[in-house]
Amino acid sequence: MDEARRVLERLERIEKLRGGGAPAAVLLGEVRALLSDGERWLASERPEGLDDARAALDRCRAGMGEVEEVIAGSAV
Repeated sequence: MDEARRVLERLERIEKLRGGGAPAAVLLGEVRALLSDGERWLASERPEGLDDARAALDRCRAGMGEVEEVIAGSAV
């Protein structure tokens, strides 16, 4: 349950930073940390139903690559 709470807290922090106009690099760092938190949560759960969670993490990783390409092409 602590892992799930960490994920929710991280999501709230990201929303606050985003709403406050935080730089993209700061948000990207938080999203990377969110992925790590999600992986820890995933590892702590029972095997049933983990395929959906793994697929979601894979989609997040793929999206992170796209975001990093955009940031690399901008003046961040």
